[in-house]
Amino acid sequence: MEDTRIIDLYWQRSENAIAETALKYGGYCRTISYNILHNDEDSEECVNDTYLKVWSLLPPRRPKFLSAFIGKITRNLALDRWRYYTAEKRGGGQVTLVLDELAACIADLDTVETAVEKKELVRVLNQFLDGLKPEHRKVFMRRYWYVSTVQEIASDYGWSESKVKMMLMRTRNDLRKKLEQEGIML
Repeated sequence: MEDTRIIDLYWQRSENAIAETALKYGGYCRTISYNILHNDEDSEECVNDTYLKVWSLLPPRRPKFLSAFIGKITRNLALDRWRYYTAEKRGGGQVTLVLDELAACIADLDTVETAVEKKELVRVLNQFLDGLKPEHRKVFMRRYWYVSTVQEIASDYGWSESKVKMMLMRTRNDLRKKLEQEGIML
């Protein structure tokens, strides 16, 4: 079913909206949540929470890209759950590793003082991503948005892990330079 039709179902408050969303985006949401949580039960709960959140946000919203809208909600819910579980026990895991890798490039958003600065950061990040070669952008997004492991990315592209690591390191370095050129505090 087309996204516009699914959104219309939400606006009509039809329970079929959730069923259609699950049919079209269930696997997508499970992948996002599992890559962050690494637990089937927690991932499934996160996906169900996503459907509930989408139900509460539509209406009044009418997202232009339903997949991005749903993906962002899933990712944020999974990260919230991950933070809750790791609040007292700091440890390994892909999310910690990903956040550590990006820490040198991007300041903690809680330290960004104003909404204007946040908008500027988003603008620069989007401009940076738009300027990347498609292959580099996909690898960067897989690692830092979808929290895929280096091994998963290498396997999917048929590359060595060292090639993926080098590509990510160079992309992070380019991002750091771009942020510095734009005057964004690191």
